Amino acid sequence: MAFTLQIGEKAPGFNLPATDGKTYKLSDFNEDILVVFFTCNHCPYVIGSDEQTRKTVEKYTPQGVRFVAINSNSKNTYIEDSFEHMVKRMDEHNFPWLYLYDENQNVAKAYGALRTPHFYVFNKSRELIYTGRAVDNPKDTSTATVNDLENALDEHLAGKDINVPVTNPIGCNVKWDGKDKHWMPADACDLI
Repeated sequence: MAFTLQIGEKAPGFNLPATDGKTYKLSDFNEDILVVFFTCNHCPYVIGSDEQTRKTVEKYTPQGVRFVAINSNSKNTYIEDSFEHMVKRMDEHNFPWLYLYDENQNVAKAYGALRTPHFYVFNKSRELIYTGRAVDNPKDTSTATVNDLENALDEHLAGKDINVPVTNPIGCNVKWDGKDKHWMPADACDLI
């Protein structure tokens, strides 16, 4: 079995606390398209692409797309990835997405999150239709040449098949609790 969720597979459920003080589960979202992305507070690839992600969220939210970010990084690896720092970061930047905390990392394991950021796009039936990166240079989006996430959203919204449904996420590996900061599960590998 592949480590990362495969195209056509259903979104795994979750029940996670958010920085807004509420708890959310998968069934709370009824939009036609749901984008779940794994992120964190400290990764330079996340920080470098946050404003591009903001533009994408602001562009597609009015079209019935919901964006939910999940931080699964171990606070024992980077204290900056603690829930308290998540709340502070959302207060400072006012990002237009929900920010959930996966402290026990079960959701990251269920989705097979590889890196931060790592995007998963689900259709109305919550089947995976795209996974991977948003842009091809998240560390410096001014040099990015393609936005695979927006391409996938545009194609799906137009009723077309997604031309490139799988790309490799680009970023820092998920920081697994009790492991070296560069460790990845043995069955985690490039998607393409």
